Amino acid sequence: MRYIPGENIFDKFFNERESLIEQFKKGDITKKEYIEEGYYIIKHMDIKPFKIVDNFQKAIFNYQYYNTMAKYFYLKANEIKKHGKHIEKSKELLKKVDNYYHKKDKATLRAVEIKDFLAVEVYHIQVKSNYLKRRLFEIIFKDHPEVILHSTSEWLLNRFKEEGIFNDKLKKSLISNYVNQKY
Repeated sequence: MRYIPGENIFDKFFNERESLIEQFKKGDITKKEYIEEGYYIIKHMDIKPFKIVDNFQKAIFNYQYYNTMAKYFYLKANEIKKHGKHIEKSKELLKKVDNYYHKKDKATLRAVEIKDFLAVEVYHIQVKSNYLKRRLFEIIFKDHPEVILHSTSEWLLNRFKEEGIFNDKLKKSLISNYVNQKY
């Protein structure tokens, strides 16, 4: 990450991301394009995740970084798989995807820990995908309504259940149009 005096990397990254979200909501870009553009922003800004995550903003930044990387490499693995060539490369990318998702889940837990498990709600969401039914859950922060996280991690869900912040009621996602669009 290049340091430029007076520049706030959080603001720059999240402003770029917010612009992509607005374009997606308006229908100007597809989910695939949203993911690709998010990846290009990360590469162009030459940003890396934080090693020391001592505040909520850093945890969310890391979540977005790892989530974007996982989704991007998942796209690439599927493109390779569709052509039926370089199957080993596809498998290699899928291992990378799993690693990024695991790190994303650790960033999620860190964000919730920073909030001391307070004013956080976790619940399964309604999805069109049979694979994701009763697997995908949403994490919301009551004091940060703009922050909406997702996971399918069993270890993370179990931790949230232990902490008493999981609501077993199935709910509609706050961003259901995005969640239910294939890419």
